[in-house]
Amino acid sequence: MKSKLLIVDDDMTLVDALGRYLRKAGYEVLTAPDGLSGLQQLYQHRPDLIILDVMMPKLDGWETCRRIREISSVPIIMLTARGQESDKITGLRLGADDYVSKPFSLKELEARVEAVLRRSRMPSGPETPALYSDGRLVIDPVRWTVTVDGETVELTATERRLLFLLAENAGRVLTTNQILEQVWGPEYLDEADYVKLYIWRIRQKIEIDPRAPGYLLTERGLGYRFARLNN
Repeated sequence: MKSKLLIVDDDMTLVDALGRYLRKAGYEVLTAPDGLSGLQQLYQHRPDLIILDVMMPKLDGWETCRRIREISSVPIIMLTARGQESDKITGLRLGADDYVSKPFSLKELEARVEAVLRRSRMPSGPETPALYSDGRLVIDPVRWTVTVDGETVELTATERRLLFLLAENAGRVLTTNQILEQVWGPEYLDEADYVKLYIWRIRQKIEIDPRAPGYLLTERGLGYRFARLNN
């Protein structure tokens, strides 16, 4: 079954070229010229991945991304012509899964699409790993769910993979490169900010106080460690 992609961008020349390329690559492609239209397409067609431009009329990419994350964990790749580090940080903090700066090659973007879709479909661990539960936080990779105080926590597929990886290695420090290679893939080894920002995002969702985390600990100069609160 073809994966369904939604391209949201007001540059119709780019949209047409990218749409043709991705259709030839075997994807079903939907398009929208602005954020509001993109949200309507999301409601109506439930795409498997969204390619979202930052600079658009009516509703820019930042606000569109924020609204998508209020209702859906669909993977999002942000596009921007500015290429500033602050833009990447903003997009990832708002919930984007990846970030591509313009100009880019169509082949590069296709590779990013494939990588993000692959992460969204694959649980990070074995089929029957041990369940983590401390009475407050429950991490269940069998059902691929996370709950806090009995309430389901809405995580993106990449957030789940990262959290499960750390929980499966509870007490052990994993370096940034180890995390990048196992969660994102070896082609992302230069993207250290991804790990930092995803840790930040997960802390907002599972920690009692994200500013003083108890589960996801930063080991300065080394990496990150999952701590069991009942230890």
